[in-house]
Amino acid sequence: MWRISDPELQRRRRRVLEEASRRGAAAFVAYSPTSIFYLTNFHFIPTERPIALVLEESGRCGLLVPRLEREHAQMAARVDEVRDYPEYPGDVHPMEHLARWLRDRGLARAHLLAEAAGYASAWGYQGPPLAELLPDARITVDTRLIERHRMVKSAEEIALIRESCRWAGRAHRLLQEYAAAGASEVAISHRASHEATMAMLQACGEARPVVPPSAHAGFRGQVGPNSALPHAVTINAVLRPGDVLVTGATAHVGGYCSELERTMFVGEPSPEQARFFRHMVALQEVAFAAIKPGVPCAAVDREVRRYYDEHGLWPYWRHHVGHNIGLLGHEPPFLDVGDETVIEPGMLFTVEPGLYVPGMGGFRHSDTVLVTDKGIEILTDYPRDLESLICG
Repeated sequence: MWRISDPELQRRRRRVLEEASRRGAAAFVAYSPTSIFYLTNFHFIPTERPIALVLEESGRCGLLVPRLEREHAQMAARVDEVRDYPEYPGDVHPMEHLARWLRDRGLARAHLLAEAAGYASAWGYQGPPLAELLPDARITVDTRLIERHRMVKSAEEIALIRESCRWAGRAHRLLQEYAAAGASEVAISHRASHEATMAMLQACGEARPVVPPSAHAGFRGQVGPNSALPHAVTINAVLRPGDVLVTGATAHVGGYCSELERTMFVGEPSPEQARFFRHMVALQEVAFAAIKPGVPCAAVDREVRRYYDEHGLWPYWRHHVGHNIGLLGHEPPFLDVGDETVIEPGMLFTVEPGLYVPGMGGFRHSDTVLVTDKGIEILTDYPRDLESLICG
């Protein structure tokens, strides 16, 4: 329950190896926790200690991990081999352990396809690129290889994201239920998120998901005039009559997430607030209509920008229409004038054009949508009309 199957993992690895073979590479090397999870179902806490995946042309898949992760990897990772090194930085640097492993596998002079020149971390890590330790190998770096493979979702991924949308909606309903004048944004968010998460855990029963399930709904500081900051941070605001609220809800299911956001009001909105709300909903409708297979992502943003032009809304524009979503909250491609990626069935996007009025507030809905053969299916099931989004 709530995990990617072994056959799906094998299909992913075959796609990587097919690309490596076309490029004449004997193995693929990855360091990113997202890429490693995508290919092995191994969810771990990334630190200064390198973890590396080696996928050989034979299909053999192995992990190099620090000693503290050995039992964890052996238990959870769907791989053929787990090797470990003592510690970072250690007497022998972890990247030298990786080089030794590749030599042992007969890859010291091979063509290797890698997602990075070497391991990287903001946790104080320092180390050499792999090419420095394997001078006779030919190493081709392709930073976006796995990212490209993740753009179009499989049936299993879509099922997990559907489930994420369902639980995000549950968390958001609790958030709206508890949102009232005089309550603090932090208290409301914690209560709604806790209750939704506990319900998810109960639904799991005795199952052991690869990633702990969780649900979250909150305001992230987008309360009252502060909601005019698209990426505000929580300020423990107290909700007051007349406040514009911009919400956010998601749920993590099998490592996958979704995005549900709504603009709500504490009490009846003013005529100006209602006017901006109506424009925001219209912008989102324009975007929905523009998303179709075969259309470049840039064209969707251009259609929405035309509405800004026609209605004189540019002073309130702050960001593009949306982005792909899956293992990460933001993934490419982007619904942006600078992204000419052609939309395909199986892609998922957040659709969230917004308006931000200094001194008044922000206006943004976000829905997670699936691209189908004919258009889109909106996966986030939550009211979008003004009357349904007025809180007590």
